[in-house]
Amino acid sequence: MVGGSREPFRDRLAASTSRLCVGIDPEAASLPPHLGVGVPAVRRFCLELIEATADQAAAFKPNAAFFEQLGHEGWELLREVVQAAARSALVVVDAKRGDIGSTASAYAHAIFDGLGADACTVNPYLGGDALGPFLERPDRLAFVLCRTSNPGAADFQDLPVGRGGAPLYIEVAKAVAAWDGEPPAGTAGLVVGATWPRELGQVRALAPGLPLLIPGVGAQGGDLEACVRELAGSAGSYLISVSRGVAGASGGRDFAEAARRSATALRQRIAAAERTSE
Repeated sequence: MVGGSREPFRDRLAASTSRLCVGIDPEAASLPPHLGVGVPAVRRFCLELIEATADQAAAFKPNAAFFEQLGHEGWELLREVVQAAARSALVVVDAKRGDIGSTASAYAHAIFDGLGADACTVNPYLGGDALGPFLERPDRLAFVLCRTSNPGAADFQDLPVGRGGAPLYIEVAKAVAAWDGEPPAGTAGLVVGATWPRELGQVRALAPGLPLLIPGVGAQGGDLEACVRELAGSAGSYLISVSRGVAGASGGRDFAEAARRSATALRQRIAAAERTSE
């Protein structure tokens, strides 16, 4: 097992000088040709990407699906990637788990202890008891899907629910903020897409102290500057997550150098937007 005890995720995130989270989504068919094929190519891609961007990223976010599709070798590679990324940054495994009872506990054990991740993404659809195993560790954090970046998010997340008819994502934000206050406090965060800056501001107002994971900048068209403006003056930390915009900055032999340039530029954009919003 590689989990181990560590300082609370929220404290480590707050201490970082970067807001950038680099997504690692290694699609084997889209890797630079010079890397070769199969698991060795994916391994080389991931490790070179981490090395090139390590000093610019507050966190890395490997997406479990791209490793799981490779079978048992992929799971072992995911563990290696998590360990490599953890040498310089926080690691959020994007797995979107969601189940109850012993199954939820097994998922949490696999991600936090088997892989050694600092945090993961989880699905709130099954309710609080499904998230319990992910929220009971004071040194880790679960980012709960709230208002996701995809266009289809509105199918369910915008549905009016409850007495006041508020959208479902608002009720999720309220519930997660309440769960986060239960011992051990400080183990929950929220996922809100950069494609929805107004909704991001609403969520931040309801959950002012929770860390936010904000995907959708780049290929999905999220507005980085608008998101930073919405978060101006709030107390909670956040991560702007970019995958293809960094890892896919070049499809050639210079992919690692291009990724570094993109990561550096994004970090500078975030910092400039924060200064402008002060």
